[in-house]
Amino acid sequence: MLSFLFKVKISAMSKRKSKESSSANGECISQVQRILRERFCHHHATGKPFGIEHQYRHLLELLKRTTVHGESNSALIIGPRGSGKTMLLNHVLKELMEIKQIRENLLEVHLNGLLQTNDKVALKEITRQLHLENVVGDKVFGSFAENLAFLLEALRKGDRTSSCPVLFILDEFDLFVHHKNQTLLYNLFDISQSAQTPVTVIGLTCRQDILELLEKRVKSRFSHRQIYLMNSFDFKQYIKIFKEQLSLPAEFLDESFAQKWNNNVQMLALSNVTVHHPLITASDLHEASKQYRMDSKANIVHGLSVLEICLIIAMKHLNDVYEGEPFNFQMVYNEFQKFMQRKAHCMYNFEKPVVMKAFEHLLQLELVKPIERPSVRAQREYLLMKLLLDNNQIMDALQAYPNCPTDVKQWATSSLSWL
Repeated sequence: MLSFLFKVKISAMSKRKSKESSSANGECISQVQRILRERFCHHHATGKPFGIEHQYRHLLELLKRTTVHGESNSALIIGPRGSGKTMLLNHVLKELMEIKQIRENLLEVHLNGLLQTNDKVALKEITRQLHLENVVGDKVFGSFAENLAFLLEALRKGDRTSSCPVLFILDEFDLFVHHKNQTLLYNLFDISQSAQTPVTVIGLTCRQDILELLEKRVKSRFSHRQIYLMNSFDFKQYIKIFKEQLSLPAEFLDESFAQKWNNNVQMLALSNVTVHHPLITASDLHEASKQYRMDSKANIVHGLSVLEICLIIAMKHLNDVYEGEPFNFQMVYNEFQKFMQRKAHCMYNFEKPVVMKAFEHLLQLELVKPIERPSVRAQREYLLMKLLLDNNQIMDALQAYPNCPTDVKQWATSSLSWL
């Protein structure tokens, strides 16, 4: 009887230890996920930037001239996705914020082309981030420029050198180019050249041809400072960066777990790290890399119908023919009809109302964007539109599109003579 009770007690103690160990392990995993998500998803600046020392010094000096000396500036940070544009900016801001004068005075306004899709929304966001909602109140302004000037005037105190410097950060800068008349960009660059409140405009984009997309009047007010991040690391440098970014800090709550983790840091797959799968593998890295580089708009295209794909291809051809000029539904429908007349055997010939419905669905998905706000009297067929996909995104999406008809693919890759 005593031996039986002893065995039960030992079993209970073993289960309790196992449960405590599992709980501690689970807490460590949660901490690991939090640390790495802050690094990779929220771009928290850690350590020193590697391989971009020249760009770092250039941007730091540029922002110091605004924050310390009251100069206005503008610059573009250009590089492919994942090259470290946001990381570079965050490292520079982190160093600047260590200076008390800058920390107490600098005002930051963060805009994103994916969120602020027109100038009205952008202006509301600027007002919110500058905490000027009460100052604006119910005032009515005649123009965008007048409204923006009022906001900056409200921030002024004394002369130029004592005014609060304002840093505008425009992520996905190339999307702001599609705003009507590029009014937001024009006014921001105009203010950054004038002797008003010290303002610096920093744009982040992966489009190397971004200057070609700017209107002449906007381009003339831009400083033409461009900071390129075209990393050419060799394999050893990649491994060094990889290990630094994935290693856990010395102050991690469980020293033995941190040591085991750091010894195993060879691959990345944060979302796959669990209590039952506490270490990372090569397949995890491969999957995480695919997800990180995935194009969100291309993913939307994968879920479209063949008819909607055809409309996108028609828009692509219109962009090529008219060099990016706006188009309307009727023009798209005419191009689609040309294709149907040549390849009528490959797919069903849809009625015009059905094609219009498919076009409206693309509008809802924000793959197509109206140039102006539609009025009550305007006919839907003749509203001017702009395609928000570039040729590379369309072709990449088509390659991965399941069971896409061969004729449709050939139409997408065909030359302008097809039209």
